[in-house]
Amino acid sequence: MRLILSAKSHAQCRGSSLRGFTLIELIVVIIILGILAATALPRFANLQVQARIAKLNGALGAVKGAASLSHAACLASVPQCAGTLLMEGVNVTMVNQYPTADAAGIIVAAGLNVGPSSPDGYDVAGGGNVAGSVLTIMVLGNNPATCSFTYTAPGANQSPGFSAITTSGC
Repeated sequence: MRLILSAKSHAQCRGSSLRGFTLIELIVVIIILGILAATALPRFANLQVQARIAKLNGALGAVKGAASLSHAACLASVPQCAGTLLMEGVNVTMVNQYPTADAAGIIVAAGLNVGPSSPDGYDVAGGGNVAGSVLTIMVLGNNPATCSFTYTAPGANQSPGFSAITTSGC
């Protein structure tokens, strides 16, 4: 047997089976989302610090690798490199068979893109093209001066110096 409902009774049945959320339910959901956001925010901020420290460690590894690679290439070249060394089609300035502590030396050898508006997020300070020059390589962020490490160009019969990373400003 088939039951036929009028338009009015059909609307009443449909209206009684469909409900929206009450204002109290919506407020409770908003409060819960606020609590979740408040607990997740410190973890997100800490991820940025960890990312800067990882970037700094990556730069240190690149600089150490570039110094070793350029030194080996210098020793293997005939005659041994004096002022510059051609690496990957780019001239790298050298001092005591290692890259100089400047943009034309270790920065080019390591392939770092540096500057205050660097897309890679690195900047440098100091440096020079003579033995004993100290170049500070920084990761841009909270306080670049205290999110850094240094590269010291070597003296005669020495290897370059690398400081420990400073992460207090990352």
